[in-house]
Amino acid sequence: MHHPMLAPVMALILWSLAMLVWMLAARIPALGKAGIDLKTVRGGRPGALDGVLPDRTQWKAHNYIHLMEQPTLFYATCLALAVAGASGTAELTLAWAYVVLRVGHSLVQATANIVRYRFYLFAASTLVLGALAIRAMLLVA
Repeated sequence: MHHPMLAPVMALILWSLAMLVWMLAARIPALGKAGIDLKTVRGGRPGALDGVLPDRTQWKAHNYIHLMEQPTLFYATCLALAVAGASGTAELTLAWAYVVLRVGHSLVQATANIVRYRFYLFAASTLVLGALAIRAMLLVA
């Protein structure tokens, strides 16, 4: 099934994978510099390496975690719209706007990590996601 709503879904999935690669490219050398041997390390939890690895390295990891959180609602909403046969320009525009805002959020968090800008991008993406979810509800209800 080809549906235009699937393109922004795949774009955000590919961006998430790109962030994973970026995180690994930053983290693996940092682990070595910190004297952490992956062959002997056990357990762990998100944030366990905060204060151990450089902040700039951890920012990428934090962002990757964020891409596994709220965007799951985006994926479900877009899939609901696709299954319901939504083909409106408004839905597609909102979906792409969400992707652009999340990519912007990633770039800010992974580089300068200025919380004010991250917040603005997060808040805007949340509003866009809310509008998209409302449109989906109106379509499927």
